[in-house]
Amino acid sequence: MKRKFIWNLFLVIILNLLIKPFYILGIDAEVINRVGADVYGNYFALINFSFLLNIILDLGITNFNVKNIAQHHQLLDKHFSGIITLRFFLVFIYLFTTLCIAIFIGYDVKQFKILLILAFNQALVAFILYIRSNLAGLHLFFQDSLVSILDRFLLIIICSLLLWGGVSDKPFQIEWFIYAQSISYFITLLLCFLLVIRQTSSFKFQWNQTFAFLILKKSLPYALLIFLMTIYYRIDSIMLERMIDDDARQAGIYAQAYRFFEASNMFAYLFAALLLPIFSRMLKLKEPIYDLVNFSFKTLMAFALILSIFSCFFSYEIIDFRYDNYILESSNIFLVLMMCFICVSSTYIYGTLLTANGNLFYLNIVAAFGVVLNVVLNLILIPKYDAFGSAVASLMTQFLTGVVQIFLCIHIFKFNLYRTFFKLLVFIIGLVLFTYYIKGIEMYLYYKLIMYFIFSLIWVFIMQIVKISDFSMLIQNRLK
Repeated sequence: MKRKFIWNLFLVIILNLLIKPFYILGIDAEVINRVGADVYGNYFALINFSFLLNIILDLGITNFNVKNIAQHHQLLDKHFSGIITLRFFLVFIYLFTTLCIAIFIGYDVKQFKILLILAFNQALVAFILYIRSNLAGLHLFFQDSLVSILDRFLLIIICSLLLWGGVSDKPFQIEWFIYAQSISYFITLLLCFLLVIRQTSSFKFQWNQTFAFLILKKSLPYALLIFLMTIYYRIDSIMLERMIDDDARQAGIYAQAYRFFEASNMFAYLFAALLLPIFSRMLKLKEPIYDLVNFSFKTLMAFALILSIFSCFFSYEIIDFRYDNYILESSNIFLVLMMCFICVSSTYIYGTLLTANGNLFYLNIVAAFGVVLNVVLNLILIPKYDAFGSAVASLMTQFLTGVVQIFLCIHIFKFNLYRTFFKLLVFIIGLVLFTYYIKGIEMYLYYKLIMYFIFSLIWVFIMQIVKISDFSMLIQNRLK
């Protein structure tokens, strides 16, 4: 199972490295530069608002389905038709609720129109994620990997034409970016649907009230967890846009830094997406799980530490590389968010393990604590420190919730992580010292990046964070 995970992780990372960095650094950054920080800040706040009620579209069904199908493949035929029909009903409730709250909050006509399209896009994404959950549950990781990048690939093509293809004499509009998302999501949804249909013996739209209530009853604990986590992941930009009267400029400054953080977070999320069905299957079969958990944690933390430490030392240069305005402000926020990324990475491992094990009661308590803490800290820090205060609030929240999840896993699974944490501490010290050294050298940033990457790779194997034997066994297994 460990070799299977490594192979699929390798595949997913390669595919995402080919697509998503170009999307973040090329397309998304260029959109910000073209429309300006205030316009993008308003868009960023609205899209995060659409995320807040996203749970209505799902109600925990996707995470429940991954675990359920992974443990019981034969349930696909029975569940797929019924859940698809149920989700159409949830889309209607989501759109109605989102737009009603938007009216109550006081969004103007232009904001309301943008929010309507963004809400529709969220509905498409929710369908995609559910359908992909069936591919993951069936361990069809190759198909799932291809689908995971398809929407971004299509978005790159469409936006490249709009940005540089000369298709219009008018200045680039944020609405064009949103419409391009709609097209990309719709095409991806159709392909996902066709891939899953091939795995079923029959499909038809059917409403079964008893089945719907049964699924919702089982998925609601997952729904509560996702809802709470969504709040403390997404509330920052909304509070910035509402609390500070500057035409969403602070939200735009925060967005510039957040997009780089989000790009890193995409790769970390891949671990959770791969691990949930694997953890669920192993726990059901009562297979030893410590080796895979420890390997996953060390691997992801090595990636997070390598990326975060370099980003903290060179935050200004990284932001300046791609953006035109508010470089200093965004770089300070970016530094804090990349420290936050280290904490988030641990959550993707231990939070996923607790989810697979069904410890949702504890996870929901931790998440509720995180929401309260994050909102209170934002209320205190935003008026004093603007967007930087919001970043600090996120860091403190993610650190505390991450630590609690680790201790929960130690208690429930009786893990001994002292050796792992000692290795990571020494690893951190080595990275910090080397980065401090190259920081003082007069040379171009990309030369420093190459030196840092080579040292980090060597240092990973010296510290045995990742072992060469893991990859040699993997290669031998695939060759056979």
